[in-house]
Amino acid sequence: MREIVIRGAEVVVTMDGARRELKGADVLVRGGVIAAVGEGIGSAGEVVSARGCVVTPGLVNTHHHLYQSLTRAVPGGQDALLFGWLTTLYPIWAKMGPEEIRVSALTGLAELALSGCTLTSDHLYLFPNGARLEDTIAAAGEIGLRFHPTRGAMSIGESAGGLPPDSLVEREEAILNDCIRVIDAFHDPRPGAMVRVGVAPCSPFSVSRGLMRDAALLARDKGVMLHTHLAENDEDIAYSLAQFGCRPGQYAEDLGWTGDDVWHAHCVKLDTAEIDLFARSRTGVAHCPCSNCRLGSGIAPVRAMRDAGVRVALGVDGSASNDAGNLIAEARQAMLLQRVQNGADAMSAREALEIATLGGAQVLGRHDCGSLAPGKRADIAVWDVSGLEAAGAWDPVAALLLAGPSRVKHLFVEGRQVVRDGRLTTLDLPRVIEAQTRLARALAG
Repeated sequence: MREIVIRGAEVVVTMDGARRELKGADVLVRGGVIAAVGEGIGSAGEVVSARGCVVTPGLVNTHHHLYQSLTRAVPGGQDALLFGWLTTLYPIWAKMGPEEIRVSALTGLAELALSGCTLTSDHLYLFPNGARLEDTIAAAGEIGLRFHPTRGAMSIGESAGGLPPDSLVEREEAILNDCIRVIDAFHDPRPGAMVRVGVAPCSPFSVSRGLMRDAALLARDKGVMLHTHLAENDEDIAYSLAQFGCRPGQYAEDLGWTGDDVWHAHCVKLDTAEIDLFARSRTGVAHCPCSNCRLGSGIAPVRAMRDAGVRVALGVDGSASNDAGNLIAEARQAMLLQRVQNGADAMSAREALEIATLGGAQVLGRHDCGSLAPGKRADIAVWDVSGLEAAGAWDPVAALLLAGPSRVKHLFVEGRQVVRDGRLTTLDLPRVIEAQTRLARALAG
């Protein structure tokens, strides 16, 4: 069985139950699993030097729309609020097909990997021109990241009072049938799974109450997780009050969308009662600080959520609203926004790093990931803190969030080295960028 020793780290940040930080420690990987963490570990396997480096669990991204990597910085959507931004971009997204979905996924996944991410979800809720969920699953397999794709959907088009054009919505029966198809074909419930599938109607303003309820029933019958957007901005709250006569939290609870098998994206506008509901029900939240800033949605009450016991993770969101996909930068932004809102002592660098690693794994139900301890999967990020960005830092762990680096040196997923010396080992990145550029220009027309 193949062994790797990551040797002599300046600090190993374990994120274990005691949150130990081990100076000068090694990490032994055997067959895709962490076998030991400590000093002076012997092995006849491959040795990877971590001198001058901080070693952390791989970062976990819990909300993305990978297809949006083809529509960064679109002029008509650069300065729009959420609903206006969507109506600008829907007609562009309607031109996509399988190649666009796959190539944009490769681009987004490459960006995540280089920023230290080993596990990511994706929320794909439109399937134009023959596109399918497996277009993204193939991309994740090619690059080697652990993947939690969600089969999203939109069923209420403009003619029925919804936001999306009718060309992008699907019949609800077809949506549910395809959810069953992709779960049966790709979902792996076992520990160490590289692919797990979730069910994810897009939002309360693009699907019916019936579909939300049926999706929850289907997901629980199949034993998979549920995901959607919720309480993203003031427009979202106003829509919920006008259409459903209640706030988003009540809407979610009424339809079966709370529990430890559910996570909602954004939740910028949750009130105190909704925060308490999420804490009691163990409902997860994917916090997307850069996207919330970009769309002017506001600052999510992350400090209040965590203090109440809500499980909070990070998401970069789609690259049409971020417009980047750098997960370590997202963690820094989360920390800074909580300080802006609540004071300089509101969130430490270590707490933000915990949200970005262990917090994400917990929200996605991946108890086999998120920490560096014997028996956990070997998803490991190695950060070089000996260079310019962290030069002069007294505390190398805090420096990851306060200073840098913003790109990982080495990245291991299931013990396989996906990034070596800052370069992807699994992908011809220049060729992907060339394809991405060609496809983006074609969409721009």
